[in-house]
Amino acid sequence: MNEFPGAIPGAPDCARRMILKTAVAGGLAGLGLAASAMISPVYANADAKEWPQSAFKEKNQAAVLKDLYGKSEAVASDKINLDAPEIAENGAVVPIAIASTLPKVTGIAILVLENPNILAAAYKIPDGTEAAVSSRLKMAKTGKVVAIVESGGKLYSATQEVKVTVGGCGG
Repeated sequence: MNEFPGAIPGAPDCARRMILKTAVAGGLAGLGLAASAMISPVYANADAKEWPQSAFKEKNQAAVLKDLYGKSEAVASDKINLDAPEIAENGAVVPIAIASTLPKVTGIAILVLENPNILAAAYKIPDGTEAAVSSRLKMAKTGKVVAIVESGGKLYSATQEVKVTVGGCGG
């Protein structure tokens, strides 16, 4: 008899099939996770030695820019499009997009001036790539979001205030 205890006599062995399907799916998922774990560190460590991790711990804009780009000031530019909501109902998930028409963009950084650590994200832009990024930020409270674009060895910025009704960093 091929039935499990409690199975309905004469009915197909659904429980056995379900167990086999689950085991196969779990095995494949585990194999995928193992493969990604073996590959990921190679990419994650590609520029880890060159990346200024201290920039993510800085408390003011000039220090962040100095750590990231070796310069402490950025000039406001109308060639940077910073798209962020005027009012964010949830500071834990604030959508933002940055695009620039400046030539030879090599880096884009996003700063949230009222957060405990103001550098939210920094991107290296490969040569020949469109200078556009988007992300979702955490904002502790209402404050200014600053987009920094490195172009031709100079820094440019765009700023927008975002009002946060519920803080995303524990507030």
